[in-house]
Amino acid sequence: MNWYLTKLVYRIICGQGNHTAQFDEQLRLIQADSVQEAFEKSIALGRKEEDTFYNEDRKPVQWKFINVAELYKLNGLLDGTELYSRIQETDNAELYIELTNKKAVHILHNSKHQFLEII
Repeated sequence: MNWYLTKLVYRIICGQGNHTAQFDEQLRLIQADSVQEAFEKSIALGRKEEDTFYNEDRKPVQWKFINVAELYKLNGLLDGTELYSRIQETDNAELYIELTNKKAVHILHNSKHQFLEII
């Protein structure tokens, strides 16, 4: 068995879809014997996790599976191994840095809170 990293892409449609197009890109680990099997499992997982529900405004929200956008065989899982990289361009570097730092604080805060709940 091998491990694969797959990117599943979903389109998020709210109401009649009269809004800026939204897509959710999810990275998932798949265990399979071959690239073909990993691709087929990725497709099945993507379709299985399509969803439709109603938001706070009672409008339907649909998560529609688009396809598998990327699939990589992982040669080994080692501490610090890079699994994904994306270059983000922005007109406001300071805002990007501020948001990144806020996300880190949020992660740290939630991990401490979860630790306290376990004790």
